[in-house]
Amino acid sequence: MAGDWKQKCDQLWQLGANGVPTPDGLDWKAVYEKKPLGRNLLKNPAPHGVSHSSPPPEREVTGIPPSPDQPPQFEPTGDFSGWSTSTDVLPYDTSGIPPGVVVCYLPQFRWFSMEQRIDLKAEGLWDDLLDKFQPDIAVEDWYEESQLHASIYELNVKLLAADGQTVIKEHTCSPTENLENYSHNWKQVSHVFSGYGPGVRYICFSHKLKNQFMVEFFGTLVTDSSVVIKSTRSAS
Repeated sequence: MAGDWKQKCDQLWQLGANGVPTPDGLDWKAVYEKKPLGRNLLKNPAPHGVSHSSPPPEREVTGIPPSPDQPPQFEPTGDFSGWSTSTDVLPYDTSGIPPGVVVCYLPQFRWFSMEQRIDLKAEGLWDDLLDKFQPDIAVEDWYEESQLHASIYELNVKLLAADGQTVIKEHTCSPTENLENYSHNWKQVSHVFSGYGPGVRYICFSHKLKNQFMVEFFGTLVTDSSVVIKSTRSAS
């Protein structure tokens, strides 16, 4: 029976053909049921309820302050279950204001951070696969051109050891936006980890979106975030 489950996994992912280690002592039934290869290991990858397959929603700028009966909105709305979230309030930028000039409103920017930690062993991956074969790990994300600032998005992905702290490999991305011409589309960010070395047991995926409050709230959306463990590896 154990051999049958191992054969099912081999047929599903072509493990033998790809040179993936397939130890006999592994619970292949659990591996088959969890299907850790080729699927998105992030939970709730579209917390704002939108997809990059459709244009980002257009916002209506009213210029009307929120009702005094209701607290102002400083954070985005959405279903953030599965994510650890935090907010970092940035100082006001007064560098472009001449001395003596009175300004009624200044934009206040905040970073809204979302983070997930993936336990690779709990997802069904096994030691020999991670340490000896080191399959490619594909990361992808889509963020909105919100035109709020030249810096509206940051990505940080860490491959961590069994202690959950030691960083084996890390990828960061901090794109700069071109604000000279208006554009309101989704932008793709992607990276593939390969040949990262033995010992990876966790993946920490974190991205930050910049939001603005000036009279009313304006946010930057993100969607279709993914971390996928491939059944193949790049040629070294």
